[in-house]
Amino acid sequence: MKSMTGYGRGECAQNGFKITVELSSVNRKQSEISLVLPRELEVLEAQVRDVLNKSIARGRLTVRVTLHAANGQTASKVRLNVPLAKAYVKELNRLAKDLKLVGPITLDLLARAPGVFETDNEMADAEDFWPAVETALNKALATLLKMREREGAHLAKDLGNRIEIMRKAAVQIQKRAPEVQKRYREQLIMRIKSAGVEAPGVDDERLLKEVVYFGDRSDISEELTRLQSHFQQFSDCQTSKEPVGRTLDFLAQEMNREINTIGSKANDSLISHAVVTLKAELEKFREQAQNVE
Repeated sequence: MKSMTGYGRGECAQNGFKITVELSSVNRKQSEISLVLPRELEVLEAQVRDVLNKSIARGRLTVRVTLHAANGQTASKVRLNVPLAKAYVKELNRLAKDLKLVGPITLDLLARAPGVFETDNEMADAEDFWPAVETALNKALATLLKMREREGAHLAKDLGNRIEIMRKAAVQIQKRAPEVQKRYREQLIMRIKSAGVEAPGVDDERLLKEVVYFGDRSDISEELTRLQSHFQQFSDCQTSKEPVGRTLDFLAQEMNREINTIGSKANDSLISHAVVTLKAELEKFREQAQNVE
């Protein structure tokens, strides 16, 4: 079981350049990768995503890849396109005259115009940098996964504690449920007596029908059985090697359904108290499950 939060960093040097990869992940219901690459390495985006998708199944992952030049080397050589800059000045002056705008054409404006500054790539092709990028990426990924696993162990322990409390509450309900029907029979006879009507015998058909009808309406055996099944499915999740976050979300929904049904059928203060415990622990379980990959 892994958490969705974590951080990792990796570096690799090649041919006087250093590649740095930083990964950070946070909670998200689906898998989402936000990738920032230097322009020189943009063609490697698909390969980076392929590596990450094999290891990350859920959460928002932010990836930042940077390229550092060493020993006075530069990733690319900057060259000014003078004819294009002059053309920009000419056309901008004409536009300013047509629109009757006042103001000079500044150097800052020209510097930001597309194509005024050109770069001649003096590095090897971006594909040649893939081994270094992959090495740095794998280092960062290993650190990230280790952190997510460590956090996931804490989550698994906490979730297990919540399940254990709910399991004990469900056992209390199961033990108490048979007493509810018996108590209802006794209360029914007492109400009849208090009304001044002769109390029916234990085997009176009308009394038996009323008790059976009440028993059918308040029977929670199926809900308790399904609840125990959900507890067992959580135990299976604890030993699973696959991401279980979505499974835990589903289990939380199903447990909530069964607990609500038990609460609506319960006609007993002790059962109602146990249901409150179940709901409180389930809410904590649901919150923690949202952190699991």
